Amino acid sequence: MTARSGPPDGGGGPGGVRVTIPRVVIAGTHSGCGKTTVARGIMEALVARGYTVQPFKVGPDFIDPTHHSAVCGRVSRNLDPFMMGEDGVRETFARACRGADIAVIEGVMGMFDGLDGTDCASTAHVSRILSSPCILVADVHGMSRSVHALLLGYATFDPAVRVAGVIFNRVGSDRHRTIISSGLQVTSLGYIPRHPGLRVESRHLGLWMAHETGSDGTWGRIIEEHCDIGGIVRVAGDAPPIPIAGPVERHFPPPSVRIGVAMDPAFCFYYQENLDLLRAAGADLVFFSPLNDPLPPVDAVYLGGGYPELHAEALSRAACTAALRKAASDGMPVLGECGGLLYLCESLGVERTFPMAGILPATAEMTGKLQALDYVSGMWSGGPPLAPSGSPLRGHEFHYSAVSCGSDARFALRLSRGRGISGGMDGLFEHGSVGTYAHSSFSPAFAGSFVRAARDWQRA
Repeated sequence: MTARSGPPDGGGGPGGVRVTIPRVVIAGTHSGCGKTTVARGIMEALVARGYTVQPFKVGPDFIDPTHHSAVCGRVSRNLDPFMMGEDGVRETFARACRGADIAVIEGVMGMFDGLDGTDCASTAHVSRILSSPCILVADVHGMSRSVHALLLGYATFDPAVRVAGVIFNRVGSDRHRTIISSGLQVTSLGYIPRHPGLRVESRHLGLWMAHETGSDGTWGRIIEEHCDIGGIVRVAGDAPPIPIAGPVERHFPPPSVRIGVAMDPAFCFYYQENLDLLRAAGADLVFFSPLNDPLPPVDAVYLGGGYPELHAEALSRAACTAALRKAASDGMPVLGECGGLLYLCESLGVERTFPMAGILPATAEMTGKLQALDYVSGMWSGGPPLAPSGSPLRGHEFHYSAVSCGSDARFALRLSRGRGISGGMDGLFEHGSVGTYAHSSFSPAFAGSFVRAARDWQRA
């Protein structure tokens, strides 16, 4: 059942392919219904049966994909039509599925919940783009026959979306299951009882990361016991071929620069597509820990989001912090996103104030309440060489911190959507460094500009 691609067959377009792979979207009636635990359990059960599973996550989430990747042994990819466009979703899906037997796509929020009250970037939207059947997860705690009215609405709301089955979650008893099963109008693929092991601890930015929770296969065993895995595989196998108009192959040339990528408990939020685009533009990615490692010999640095506030004291003492300050003052390109932005500031307040890298003229403070949660879009308007002036940006912001800028602050990003650092401005910059609250989805042009900036600094 390995993913296949071949010459276009009506609708593939010039140079396109048609991708055939069994696939299924795990959708939810609402946030908190259990789709994350069910999706992960299905992945575990399939892997235990010997399938090579390619995982995906709808939307801009960084945390759920870490759990997918740990279970499947393959990097989970984000699929987000707002940030990537519909063609980008199809092309990313096709590339990632090479060598897989089946794809499992975890949805986001409620099935039809999208941008500004539309279904743009919703689970249903991605299901349509990929012509993928959906399995709906319904939390039936406190419900019995009423759930069928709910499911009938989901199954008929959008005729272009196929709800192929339902998994009932948090079933209270055998009697509860019997009552529910007597009125089925959508094919049942499982009845999962209330189970204390089917949850992941969470904090202010979402669930704990995979490396913090581990996996002992419990979820897979529970899903295997209470769900119809064979039926789920049959649903996935009914998905039709997907025509892909653009190129699927991505070529990685011999690297010409080294870009350091911070990867540790403080900095761990990255889109895999961004890293791949940097490699495709000619970068050798050098992963390092600002908490524990010296700054490696690199030509630029990429600091993703994460939890610097949980490690502020250690970061303030780390040898890497002073070395990064010196390299940035010499003009080395540095990009910091969200948590990376906080690290580039002069200080970070978390109960008490800790000195940070001091590269950007600003101070940061954790506020204890949500400051921004939304998609962002804007235009790079000049600044450091790594940011190509006039090119668009799309991304996402989600943070509980605030940044106060000095009077001489300069911004390289003007947002048409989103809050940014201050008044719709983002991309605070100094020397060759820039910090954004936006977690951006890189374009090939941006990745190329980042690599060129590293190369120019290398030569200088």
